[in-house]
Amino acid sequence: MSPFTRVLKVRVASPVLSGLIWSCIWLGAGALLLSMMLAGSSLRETELDPWVFGIHGFAAMAGGFVSARRSGRRGWYFGAANGALYTLLIVLSSFLATDIDWSMKVAVMFGLTVLTGAFGGMFGVNTGSSTGGKR
Repeated sequence: MSPFTRVLKVRVASPVLSGLIWSCIWLGAGALLLSMMLAGSSLRETELDPWVFGIHGFAAMAGGFVSARRSGRRGWYFGAANGALYTLLIVLSSFLATDIDWSMKVAVMFGLTVLTGAFGGMFGVNTGSSTGGKR
């Protein structure tokens, strides 16, 4: 085994942390897609709310899928935990960056990401190995 492959092999031990990492990756891809849609179409920033909620929901679902797949058990639990932590990280970073206020949109996003994360977790737990998370 070469030294480069040993260095490049990084494995996150926590299932929820790996789900959060994948949620952030999908959030970045969604933000890039929205930026291209804004630049290349007549879409205005005031019309983005459904798109933003869809991207957050998909990112939480993907993170819940990965989280439950890595844990190998209780998919809805790990997916919902991933969705809740994802929303808390997004709200915290939004508050620190732009000083957002608490509104009904935050509560709706929290509910959406917890539900979609749990939904992704229910699918993800059935795709993992049959060893129950002990790899």
